[in-house]
Amino acid sequence: MKLVYFAWVRERIGKGEEELDLPESVVTAGDLIQYLSGLGEEYEAAFQFPQAIRVAVNQEHVEHHEPIAGAREIGLFPPMTGG
Repeated sequence: MKLVYFAWVRERIGKGEEELDLPESVVTAGDLIQYLSGLGEEYEAAFQFPQAIRVAVNQEHVEHHEPIAGAREIGLFPPMTGG
């Protein structure tokens, strides 16, 4: 699955995107965040506050409880601020 990281999530992980084979236990956006946070120190830092992470499946925002099955691309990013 293609994962795309934005803003400080990208900075903390050290890459903008990657392809990962996810285990079957990763069913929802929240499961994905929890799984990623266990991949190493940089991921742990990026997902330290999971409730702050926003998720987009195929460029549509989803809540953490929503399924990610069939996704071609998942974007993970911090809350957006504007001015």
